[in-house]
Amino acid sequence: MTSQDNFMNPRTKHRAKETLRSALVFAHGFCVSLAAGQSTYEAVIRSSVQTLEASSHPLGRRSRMMHVARLLETLLRTLRLRLSRCGTVVQMSFRLAVIVFLIVGFISIQGCQVGPRYVAPSMPAPPAFKEAQPQQSSDGTVWTTAMPQDAVLRGKWWELYQEPELNALEEKLNVSNQNIAQSFQNFMAARAQVKEARAAYYPTVTVEPSYTRARSSGNASAQSNAASGAVNQNSNSFSLPFDVSWEPDVWGKIRSSVREYANAAQASAADLANERLTEQANLAQYYFELRGQDALIDLYQQSIVAYQKNFDLTEIRRRTGVDDEQSVAQAKLNLTNAVAATTNLRIARAQYEHAIALLIGEPAPSFSMPKRALDTKVPAVPIGLPSQILQRRPDIASAERKMAEANALIGVETAAYYPSFNIGGDLGLQSNKIGSLFTWPSRFFSVGPSASETLFDGGLRRGTLNQYKAQYKADEASYRQTVLTAFQQVEDYLASDRLLEQQRGEQQDSVAAARRYYDLANVRYKTGVDTYLNVFIAEASLLSDQQTAVSLHIQQMTSSIQLIEALGGGWDTTQLPTEKAVAAKQ
Repeated sequence: MTSQDNFMNPRTKHRAKETLRSALVFAHGFCVSLAAGQSTYEAVIRSSVQTLEASSHPLGRRSRMMHVARLLETLLRTLRLRLSRCGTVVQMSFRLAVIVFLIVGFISIQGCQVGPRYVAPSMPAPPAFKEAQPQQSSDGTVWTTAMPQDAVLRGKWWELYQEPELNALEEKLNVSNQNIAQSFQNFMAARAQVKEARAAYYPTVTVEPSYTRARSSGNASAQSNAASGAVNQNSNSFSLPFDVSWEPDVWGKIRSSVREYANAAQASAADLANERLTEQANLAQYYFELRGQDALIDLYQQSIVAYQKNFDLTEIRRRTGVDDEQSVAQAKLNLTNAVAATTNLRIARAQYEHAIALLIGEPAPSFSMPKRALDTKVPAVPIGLPSQILQRRPDIASAERKMAEANALIGVETAAYYPSFNIGGDLGLQSNKIGSLFTWPSRFFSVGPSASETLFDGGLRRGTLNQYKAQYKADEASYRQTVLTAFQQVEDYLASDRLLEQQRGEQQDSVAAARRYYDLANVRYKTGVDTYLNVFIAEASLLSDQQTAVSLHIQQMTSSIQLIEALGGGWDTTQLPTEKAVAAKQ
């Protein structure tokens, strides 16, 4: 598909010629049959079908026309039998309606669709993710993924973490999250627009009953009134008119419009899936951040207990003259710093708790979570192949559907270069007496086709068409950028997952070394070999290393969630509703 296709391309010209030729061939056979004295409409149509069979019209379209014509033949045969007992006036009205229906019907059936044909863009994907390949660390250790690369996420991805509390929160989020509810209503509004567009396929029928009571002036024609005697100057008018209007979709403008809104609804469905995935990932990240704060608070509380013992010890040694005031001040400094840091951690925990309440649709004052330190292991995340990312990310699906929407909009504007046709009429009942309103002589009707074509618009159509073509190209660039961003995010989080796992192992060695240093410094202080300064330094070093270890665990948990989000969270394009589904009854 090239967005440069327009009403001037040879393919569109050929289709337009074939449309008119088919209609003329059928009309010619129809008129010849009438002129030959065919008395029944099924015979007329049968003769017209024979004319089509003998023509050199393309086989596929000719077969479709003959199929429809045979159906009409059967239908009209049945109607003729039913109308054989009706009066002459009814049969004449029926014949007029049949002629109009056949002409309009076959023109509509043969109507071609102008504008470019949409073909989904191709985007090359690498054979495998670079960061998922075996990597060698600085110490010679080889790191490999725990899951095969062709495995993919399925279903409820958060169950990988084996956290029942998180599972319950995610289920509640899917029901009560207001951002998801807003995106869902946006999708429902987009579906409604599809039904609005489809309504243009059908005629519009309106009714405007009226009653008028009028009185003419007695002095307007005094001479006439004097000559003829008294005249009733009052009059009544009862009217029950019906107006019918229908625009055949000859050039595919309505079909393109329906596809435009259907593609927009599909993009909205993908946006809904993306919003749901984002909220689910945010909830999981906040959950593990909160549990991480619990782990840090637990760590600091244990440190406070140890610091308090050391402070009491230095105070006793000072009173007995074994130690000095400086050792007491150093012990007090570590203790107060730990107490202050613990208070700050409680602030962060409260904020994460409130954020979770917001995500699951509960008021923050009435929601709380019990304290429990983070002890969850990082699960192995199925990665899959780069080519699968194009089918598994809802934001990529949304970008692709927006391209299709822009392409359909080009077709709508291209149809503006062609004439539009309209079949309209009005019929009803009219009388000056209510008692005779519903009698046969009160009827009236008028029916006829019309056509309109813009001869000059100062370049409006060309400018609008160029605008839509530029929008299509912009959407194409946005799609390609979204794909490239997806590849980048997956590689980023794969690298983060791999390096954080390596760093956590190295940090555990650092924690062990810091604890060894603290134990030695504490023993040397208690035996009087060293001052409390070494203990003071060892305490701070051990707490810092332990805090870093917990923070790395939190970071690795959130990184794994971000990797799952970058992989699409188990979503794929088979969950996207079809164009037919978005237009179905709600």
